[in-house]
Amino acid sequence: MRGYFAIGAEKISKIKNFGNLARTGHGFGASFCFTVAAERLRLNDMVSDTSNSLTNMPYYAWQSPDDITLPDRCQLVGIELTDDAIELPSFRHPTQAAYILGPERASLSPEIMEMCDHIIKIPTSFCLNVATAGAIVMYDRIATLGRFAPRPVRVGRPVEPKPIHIQGAQKRRTPI
Repeated sequence: MRGYFAIGAEKISKIKNFGNLARTGHGFGASFCFTVAAERLRLNDMVSDTSNSLTNMPYYAWQSPDDITLPDRCQLVGIELTDDAIELPSFRHPTQAAYILGPERASLSPEIMEMCDHIIKIPTSFCLNVATAGAIVMYDRIATLGRFAPRPVRVGRPVEPKPIHIQGAQKRRTPI
């Protein structure tokens, strides 16, 4: 898969939720994870992160939305259940993205919502657990941007093989 992604949360307070989110991000190949304004988070207590994700990928702890520093061309994608958000099945993921979820029992702050290049929602009738919502979005990203055999029209396994990656011939520069 081309590109990269990051996963993070704003004002998250439950260490198990963030541990699960970071572990899942590590499993799906996140390039880094982050928190924004997570004052009560104690990373030494992340027992739900059994992959020790923070020793395997960078972690950024930004104190406020103003502190967020993303790589060039990285688009911030908010995950929030709002009326005008793009439904996840209809969303084309950016090649370079940082996904951010809101806190437990609350929403993304207006400051974060304003910073987002896109706001997406999982089409459910109510909000999901932070780690569960993050996992669904990361799965959708790899399912749509990854190189997998096409889904069959009928029930069951693919009938076509995974496409073979074809690399063009070597390009050589000619002196001017």
